[in-house]
Amino acid sequence: MRLGINLGYWGAGMDADNLAVAQEADRLGYAVCWAAEAYGSDAATVLAWVAAHTSRIDVASGIFQIPARAPAMTAMTAATLDSLSGGRFRLGLGVSGPQVSEGWYGVKFDKPLARTREYVEIIRKAMSRERLSYQGQHWTLPLPEGPGKPIKLTVHPEREEIPLYIAAIGPKNLEQTGEIANGALLIFFSPEHAEETTLQHLRAGRAKAEKTLDGFDVCPTVPLAVGDDIDALADLFRPYTALYVGGMGSRKQNFYNRLAQRMGYGQAAAEIQDAYLAGEKEAAAAAVPRDLIDSTTLIGPVERIADRMRAYADAGVTTLSLAPAGFTREERLASLRSGMEALERAGLA
Repeated sequence: MRLGINLGYWGAGMDADNLAVAQEADRLGYAVCWAAEAYGSDAATVLAWVAAHTSRIDVASGIFQIPARAPAMTAMTAATLDSLSGGRFRLGLGVSGPQVSEGWYGVKFDKPLARTREYVEIIRKAMSRERLSYQGQHWTLPLPEGPGKPIKLTVHPEREEIPLYIAAIGPKNLEQTGEIANGALLIFFSPEHAEETTLQHLRAGRAKAEKTLDGFDVCPTVPLAVGDDIDALADLFRPYTALYVGGMGSRKQNFYNRLAQRMGYGQAAAEIQDAYLAGEKEAAAAAVPRDLIDSTTLIGPVERIADRMRAYADAGVTTLSLAPAGFTREERLASLRSGMEALERAGLA
């Protein structure tokens, strides 16, 4: 199992700190640095900046939002980043959610699985540098009865195949991800619930493609906080968990709330959502079960974190991407160093 670092969203006064974190991860031997986007900073610009200031670590979109870009533009961006970084780019994709897709991009959030499948097919076709033509339900290239003609990508990616990941939570999305992608980007991944919530669905998708999970990158992002006061460290992640389970989506369509339900936290998930949507964020955070936090984060002293890393590896995780907590640059850098120390103590380095 290898370690990654997830910078999350750029900005919020942490720009210089984020670059320092990426550079320290590069120095320590972390495998990959992910950058996210929602409706603030875009991931492509951030990754170009990070790639220019590092030398070994892969740079990866976690995620490029599918409604934000035409698939051919995503192929262009991926090829460019792979070329500029010397073959260090990984392409992570996701449909985002209905609020962002429809509210920010003006793209209707319908048939996300079919859209994702077509999007991936077009990207792969474009990056193969064959002349691009495609007939699908959501995209037709070139447009019929017009001046357009099949064109091929002029940029040469550094590698023949750029690793492609999909952010997946629900069973159907996980199954399709196993079928069409090289890896899965996961959140709120619990080793204790890995088989029923995640792995069985990925495995089913791999079987459709006549493949196994061998060589497939199971890549959850896991918050990290190092220290002796485990209760206090767990409390750090209560607002984060409440935001996703309670407020990341509508009452009818919240993928993270459904995941918590599948993990056996149905009553708590309902309480968190009711409080959050009522504007009672502190009550929502208080309703988050301690066990849910403990099973989906890395908290405690280094030896305890090492034990949990073994559990993640035993559950099938191949890249563990850390999201280190900390209010200062030094705290985050220290967490990175502790993460690598824990990996070594776990005998996984």
